[in-house]
Amino acid sequence: MLLSMTGYGRVSHPFKDKTINVELRSLNSKYTDIRAKIPQNYREKEHELRKLISDRVHRGKIEVNIEVASDSGDEEYGLNEPLFRKYHRELSRLSSELNIPDGDMLQAILRLPSVVATAADSIDEEEWSAMKTALNDAIEKFTAFRTAEGNAMKEDLQLRVENISSLLQQLDPEEEERVTKLRQRMRQSLEEHLGKDKVDDSRFEQEILFYLEKIDITEEKVRLEQHCKYFIEELNKKQPLKGRKLSFISQEMGREINTMGAKAYSSSIQKLVVEMKDELEKVKEQVANTV
Repeated sequence: MLLSMTGYGRVSHPFKDKTINVELRSLNSKYTDIRAKIPQNYREKEHELRKLISDRVHRGKIEVNIEVASDSGDEEYGLNEPLFRKYHRELSRLSSELNIPDGDMLQAILRLPSVVATAADSIDEEEWSAMKTALNDAIEKFTAFRTAEGNAMKEDLQLRVENISSLLQQLDPEEEERVTKLRQRMRQSLEEHLGKDKVDDSRFEQEILFYLEKIDITEEKVRLEQHCKYFIEELNKKQPLKGRKLSFISQEMGREINTMGAKAYSSSIQKLVVEMKDELEKVKEQVANTV
């Protein structure tokens, strides 16, 4: 199971002569960041509301929007006239003093805090229970959205890592050819500079072994193969929270691939390394969007 960081869920829940609308959406974030837009009389329950969400929604920038609409058209909202008049008076004075056009002052004032408030000061337990039902239903849809996206991402991630493993297997014949070419090139270079009769074959073989040890990529290949297997194992585990661990594994894969590229000294091996890097970048892009 893999969950996408992005998600969306919306539910409309009837309650008496009202409709409670709950909407959740999320974007990428390293942590759980909940931003709630709720009616004024729900503020006393905000802490509990956040806990309900954080217990079931993991990681991401979560935006929660809760609206309560009256089916009869009476939204139970009142206008704070003294505060409205005060804002209008002060804004009109500043507009005149600073020679700033009034613009749409009415709409601007209505958006200011506490100008429009609900008639009720608090929410009763029956309505709060209905709101929690609506929230839970919205979270179910939200999670289903994340799961559907996560399943598609999982298939793509598995394909990319398997491609890296396949490219890794192609290195063996290229590496054998690289050793032969290096030996021939170094021998030819020495004979051209020193003369064929002055080349000490025993010393030459020692130097070749020393050089080949420095550019040997056997350890990197073994570790990269282990990282690929570990990535697939973690990807197929049932628990949904695995984004951070997959990110760490992909970083380790990148280190091994980069080291192989630095030790390549072969255009054919370098080409395979570049293809591995291309696949790994696609893996990292996907992992960055997983919970």
